[in-house]
Amino acid sequence: MSSVVNITSPAEFGAALREARRARGLRLEDVGAGAGVGVRFLSELERGKPTSRLGETLRVASSLGLRVLIEDPDGRAHA
Repeated sequence: MSSVVNITSPAEFGAALREARRARGLRLEDVGAGAGVGVRFLSELERGKPTSRLGETLRVASSLGLRVLIEDPDGRAHA
C-alpha cells in the first residue's frame, strides 16, 4: 500500500526520510553508501537543514525506495 505525505518544509521532508530509513532498519551509513552521500549530509538532511543539493537529496529518497512527485493543484501528478 502506498502512502502520500504532503511536504511543505525541509524539516518535514527530513522527518519523512528519517521515518522511512528507520522503518527499513537502516543506519545513516547504510543509506549514505547506497545514495553516494556522506553521513554528515544525510544527518543534516534528516534534521531539516535547508539545502540546495537537490540531486543528492533525490538520490537519498530514491535509495530508500521513495518517489518524489510534483502535483498540480487540480490533482495531476508529475513524476
